[in-house]
Amino acid sequence: MSLRKAYLLIFLVLLVDQLSKIYVKTNFVLGEEVVLFDWFRIHFIENEGMAWGTKIPGEYGKLILTVFRIFAVFGIGYWLADAIKKRHSRYLIVSIALIFAGAAGNILDSVFYGVIFDGSEGNLATLFSPTPYGTWFHGLVVDMFYFPIWEGNLPSWLPFFGGKHFMFFNAIFNVADMAISTGVGILLVFNKRAFPKSA
Repeated sequence: MSLRKAYLLIFLVLLVDQLSKIYVKTNFVLGEEVVLFDWFRIHFIENEGMAWGTKIPGEYGKLILTVFRIFAVFGIGYWLADAIKKRHSRYLIVSIALIFAGAAGNILDSVFYGVIFDGSEGNLATLFSPTPYGTWFHGLVVDMFYFPIWEGNLPSWLPFFGGKHFMFFNAIFNVADMAISTGVGILLVFNKRAFPKSA
């Protein structure tokens, strides 16, 4: 796979990711939900940018997370360029490109959204607002895809979790998260093709 095709894939993922986030941010109030199907909803939330809304505690927690992600993206970018240069497997290159695009998409939220949007609590956010909700590197990541496929009480005979309330799938995520998950999934499922043993 050529560098040009990898760039095109990254560009398309970033374009869809940012357009969907900007649309939701400017057309949904925080917490608003649209039920498309019982198992698929658009539900607007914002978070610090870690999985399931996890936060790094402290005054500089968000800044530390954002800076770490920026360094990680540079590392992933180097890995991608090296894989293309050495003509590694298409599976590996596509995976790295998806992971790179997803990480970069959420970094854009973290770096810029705090200074280009106003708040979403109780009102629709305005793009390029004169009264932004945050500062550089302190933006919140926009999530919207919600798939509550099944919810109920688990059978009492199950060990550890029996009789407890359970929902599958309760995470809310975005296009960037999907790209990262898909890239990692390709590496796991097609591991032997992504990392073929040299003869």
